[in-house]
Amino acid sequence: MKDFFESLKKRYHYAMVVFKELVKTDFQLRYQGSFLGMVWSVLKPLMLFAVMYVVFVKFLKFSDGTPTFPISLLCGTCLWSFFSESTSMGMQSIVGRGDLLRKVHFPNYIIVASTTMGSMISLGINLCVVLLFGFFAHAHYTWRVLLVPFNIIQLYCLGLGVALLLASLFVYFRDVAHIWEVVLQAMFYATPIIYPISMVANNPEFAWAGKLLMLNPSTQIIMDIRHNLLSPEYVPTVWTMVDNRLLCLLPYALSVFILCLGIHVFRKYSSKFAEVL
Repeated sequence: MKDFFESLKKRYHYAMVVFKELVKTDFQLRYQGSFLGMVWSVLKPLMLFAVMYVVFVKFLKFSDGTPTFPISLLCGTCLWSFFSESTSMGMQSIVGRGDLLRKVHFPNYIIVASTTMGSMISLGINLCVVLLFGFFAHAHYTWRVLLVPFNIIQLYCLGLGVALLLASLFVYFRDVAHIWEVVLQAMFYATPIIYPISMVANNPEFAWAGKLLMLNPSTQIIMDIRHNLLSPEYVPTVWTMVDNRLLCLLPYALSVFILCLGIHVFRKYSSKFAEVL
């Protein structure tokens, strides 16, 4: 029994060392050769936010009329950038590290996890910028900020689950990359990032659509983080828009289900990855 635990301890230590090195290497390679380096992890969402703010808020008047909408737009942009980046890069991570899989023996899931963790580092940096901007944008910080880490964990689990599922499929079907690009674009417009959800929920003809959007895990997470981090009095959540309390649990349950499904599919086919690649 003692030998078993010692062997387990060594495997865990080895896996953690490989994981840390892959996270470090992956994060550094993202900005290798660029003049500004890791500064781009902050500049990219800020530049995207600037474009969206001018086009959708200033020109098209997409706003809920609250003073915190601009900072909510920035926050949503950063959160969506993490989900998009972690799933897209995680999808291609196994194929991209095929040479490593054939040379070194270690759990394959570490490759996907390290890629998504690299995106999480960028998200952490971006959220610090959101907090800083919030002080100048009438953000109302309350005790609910303590709930944000739990929302971030749910977001990471959702991104990791999707990444594991896509990575497994991408090894066998490269068309998945093109399909996922289209799906991401559709999800972006179906998630209230550039427009307030009140534009949908307050429309008598589409009030049902607002509730349906809230049952989407990506929408629920983004709205929860906005609510807990920036403005509890202005940002609605699934708990305030959906009357059925049992139904409110659906997006949380879906996040867990997607993670479990991703793990199951990845474990089922991971043993053949090296052969296929």
